[in-house]
Amino acid sequence: MSQNASMEEFEALLNESLEIDTPNEGSVVKGKVIAVEAGQAIIDVGYKMEGRVDLKEFANPGEAPQIEIGDVVEVYLDRVENARGEAVISRDKARREAAWDRLEAAYAKEERVEGAIFGRVKGGFTVDLGGAVAFLPGSQVDVRPVRDAGPLMGLKQPFQILKMDRRRGNIVVSRRAILEESRAEQRAEVIANLTEGQVVEGVVKNITEYGAFVDLGGVDGLLHVTDMAWRRVNHPSEILAIGETVKVQVVKINKETHRISLGMKQLQDDPWDAVESKFPISSVHSGRVTNITDYGAFVELEAGVEGLVHVSEMSWTKKNVHPGKIVSTSQEVDVMVLEIDTQKRRVSLGLKQTMRNPWEVFAETHPVGTQIEGEVKNITEFGLFVGLDNDIDGMVHLSDLSWDQRGEDAIQNYRKGDMVQAAVTEVDIEKERISLSIKALDADTFSDAVDGVKRGSVITVTVTAIEEGGVECEYNGMKSFIRRSDLARDRADQRPERFQVGDHIDVRVTNVDSKTRRLGVSVKAREIAEEKEAVEQYGSSASGASLGDILGAALKGDE
Repeated sequence: MSQNASMEEFEALLNESLEIDTPNEGSVVKGKVIAVEAGQAIIDVGYKMEGRVDLKEFANPGEAPQIEIGDVVEVYLDRVENARGEAVISRDKARREAAWDRLEAAYAKEERVEGAIFGRVKGGFTVDLGGAVAFLPGSQVDVRPVRDAGPLMGLKQPFQILKMDRRRGNIVVSRRAILEESRAEQRAEVIANLTEGQVVEGVVKNITEYGAFVDLGGVDGLLHVTDMAWRRVNHPSEILAIGETVKVQVVKINKETHRISLGMKQLQDDPWDAVESKFPISSVHSGRVTNITDYGAFVELEAGVEGLVHVSEMSWTKKNVHPGKIVSTSQEVDVMVLEIDTQKRRVSLGLKQTMRNPWEVFAETHPVGTQIEGEVKNITEFGLFVGLDNDIDGMVHLSDLSWDQRGEDAIQNYRKGDMVQAAVTEVDIEKERISLSIKALDADTFSDAVDGVKRGSVITVTVTAIEEGGVECEYNGMKSFIRRSDLARDRADQRPERFQVGDHIDVRVTNVDSKTRRLGVSVKAREIAEEKEAVEQYGSSASGASLGDILGAALKGDE
């Protein structure tokens, strides 16, 4: 073998050995701890190279470093030689590289990974996943918002990887996903052991306006406010306190949503079973007003049994008034049972029925003709409303105000608040109506004036005024009017100017109207009646005698 050949061979072998003996920078290598000094571990990574690593790189968050002389560890070789002729090595980087490999494999299989929360950052926390640092968003810490994450710091616990990007070095994890999964498993297990109707014990976890959440050992059930007691409960805190242990019945389990409905009142006797026997129709009981609405008031007869006093059954006299003006919450009232519907669990009650009907009382104490005094409460187009005893009103119709004036004119004499006297003319209990009359207290001047006068009577009237259309006259103080056409039988004599004020005229009564209080009178009707009477008495004109002869004979007969 030539010398040149030997040299080439040796060079090749040397290069080969150098390649073998010198590892690549940027790779993970194994090394042995040969000393621990000044807070550092000195590690022989082979290849006649040593490097130093801070002891803290061997510690998990919140734990002491675990490293002893002779331990074989993996480190990351940054550079083969530094200024001191040492290898630049890092335990953290080695752990990170190994961690990323491990985490990517877990992420691909959707497996949980173990880690510990070690720091707080904006929007969440940092988690050490055994060498790689991940971000835990605040919303992913727990199922419910966590105010203090202190107790969770440094604890080894499982996490679910939501996202990872090795190139950017980003990992996002969730603790909540693990909790929800385990809760779902636990929930399914607890629910599987529950049956509807079962009585269980639980702890009150939370109280809201509409009910309470009760922990049944890993699963929550809702105890609705309406299922806490047979009586009305305004707020669950009246009955329950957080942390209290309660006995409840499983009312319903929804297998799909895993929602559990609970009840407490179901463990007590239903008061509605005895309602009909305890509160017979028409019986009167004392109760407490529990709630007031626009349409009435609810009255509790006993715990769990409430009845409604409809607004129409509250007062005999106060109509169209809000129930809150008649009763107040918590007031004790006497009520009468009007109706019971056990199917719908409804009791209809009456408040006014426990008091006498004021119209009945008035009818008994004020027979027709009784004189009353009262205040004018209201004035309408129909008449006056007068206040009477027990908040009831009587009405004086327009036609009952005055004998002499038209109702429309007479009502102008009255004002709201005036005290008036009137007579009772009718009491209608069914229609709750009392009719009064003011004019009934005065003598009926018209009746007195026309006493004995009837249709067909001949009376003497006095002329009081001459008008174009006729003559105004008076009889016993009562005014009448003789129209032009009634002033004489002959058209030529139907002239009002023939008469003068003060003249006395004999007229025949054609109408007596006590309602309008007027007498209908006519000169023409008297003349026709007299002629007819004369013809009947002295013969007809057909006998040959003239009408003048007959009338002459009739007049002689009168003399």
